[in-house]
Amino acid sequence: MKPGLSRAKARAALMQELEHAVRKSSALGVIFGQTVANSVGVSSSDLECLDFLNIEGRVTAGRLAELTGLTTGAITGLVDRMEKAGFVRRERDEEDRRKVYIAIVPEALGTIGRFYEPLQKAVTKNWEAYSDAELKLILRFMSEGYETMLGVLDDLTSKQMPAAKPPKPARK
Repeated sequence: MKPGLSRAKARAALMQELEHAVRKSSALGVIFGQTVANSVGVSSSDLECLDFLNIEGRVTAGRLAELTGLTTGAITGLVDRMEKAGFVRRERDEEDRRKVYIAIVPEALGTIGRFYEPLQKAVTKNWEAYSDAELKLILRFMSEGYETMLGVLDDLTSKQMPAAKPPKPARK
């Protein structure tokens, strides 16, 4: 704690520093994802949904909607685009032909994966410096952050807030 700072002020300063670090990391992650998406010719939302598929494996459109907070209608359009681009395919359930799964085309992952290899190596190297207890704390933090974001996204989309209008330019 810095000399002269009360415990409450020191904690508030630490929490603000954490907030800024999370926001900067998140923003840079969005920019990185957009850069990769541009490189492979898909939207950033499509690319992020592809990552959910990579993590979860084959899922239904409904499950992908739950994971991402997107509507099933948005997921249908996304899957149509990703299927056309050759990144995913629809697979019928063998026991219930009405049920359709979305699966990644494994060969297509190499097209995207090569962009993430340097990042994965660097992050893994960082993680190796943490104890198991620290890794569990970081995992809890990230898992809670995901659940919080999903809840806030659900609130935002359920309210159908109108788009913000840009400010009018100043008159000369």
